Amino acid sequence: MKQCYFSQNNIKYIDYKDVELLKKFLNPHARMLSRKKTGVTAKNQRKLAEAVKRSRFMGLLPFVSR
Repeated sequence: MKQCYFSQNNIKYIDYKDVELLKKFLNPHARMLSRKKTGVTAKNQRKLAEAVKRSRFMGLLPFVSR
């Protein structure tokens, strides 16, 4: 069973400016990976989704990638 990355590393706030961290949870096409694949809890998945969306809106992450 996978453990939540954020719970393991005691990360309480997922920063949208931390692009390298957010990229770990995106596939090569820049889509978000599911909870099933990453093992992130539902609460942290919602925080992660919000951070990725903010980062995309701010132009730090691409919406799509080849």
